[in-house]
Amino acid sequence: MAPGVPGGPPALLVRGVVKRFGQTLALDGARLELRAGERLALLGPNGAGKTTLVRCLSGRAAPDAGEIEMFGRRLPRTGGRERLGFVPQEIALYPDLTARENLEAFGRFHGLRGARLREAVEWALTWTGLADRAGDLTKTFSGGMRRRVNIACGVLHRPPVLLLDEPTVGVDPQSRERIFAMLEELRDHGTSILLTTHQLDEAEERCDRIVIIDHGRAIAEGTLGELIESTVGVNRRVTLKLAEPGPPPEGFRARDDPREVTGEVEDVALELPGLLTRIRESGGRVSGVEVRAPSLHSVFIHLTGRELRE
Repeated sequence: MAPGVPGGPPALLVRGVVKRFGQTLALDGARLELRAGERLALLGPNGAGKTTLVRCLSGRAAPDAGEIEMFGRRLPRTGGRERLGFVPQEIALYPDLTARENLEAFGRFHGLRGARLREAVEWALTWTGLADRAGDLTKTFSGGMRRRVNIACGVLHRPPVLLLDEPTVGVDPQSRERIFAMLEELRDHGTSILLTTHQLDEAEERCDRIVIIDHGRAIAEGTLGELIESTVGVNRRVTLKLAEPGPPPEGFRARDDPREVTGEVEDVALELPGLLTRIRESGGRVSGVEVRAPSLHSVFIHLTGRELRE
């Protein structure tokens, strides 16, 4: 099958990648599979190895061991990535050039010339929603606008695989929505997208699958549902606010405030009405109920711990 077609070879396949910086082991046998046409989130605490892995994928860093394949073909340690798009976390634009001039410069870096370059620049200006600002210097742009141009500079050659390192860091909510609309359009045209992010809601809502990396290796991967089922479980956490302190119902425990008790239920519709009835029949009264489904946040903390990392 042709590259980019679901069912064909993975867009990217990483096996046993190792990378050291002096005595620091940044990647310790990392593995990852980006399937054709999917959006894959790469998550991990600070220092987990996310950016190092992306740099190895993009050819910015050479792995010490392991293999990286794109659509079934092994990539060299560096170079050979003309069909790969890479957008770094840092804004990489020329501030004293206009948006159009930046796009033209990066288009040439990607080997575009003549009519192909002109068509790509016009497409990018429309795609980013910045056609009316094409002649303005990028140093006059907001952070979100610069971020959108930065992304466009990485995809002018329309690569079938795109790597994004923290694509929405430091942008306002409106720009964030525009960026994901841009990425959705790319995905609809078959682009396979790998993005790193610290925004768990982005991974939860915007990506098809998730890989969590820690200490240089992948420790979990799958859809959100698969990750929840294999780690924290699918039960709902129920918090009851009691009008007066009293003994908690069976299976529940008191929190710091004795009027708040928490527990887990498997079937909210089936179990909660009976629970409330038992409390009322025992002389208690419930003033509030909160039901919380397991989330990516709970999975992430379960796997990587609560310790703050700098």
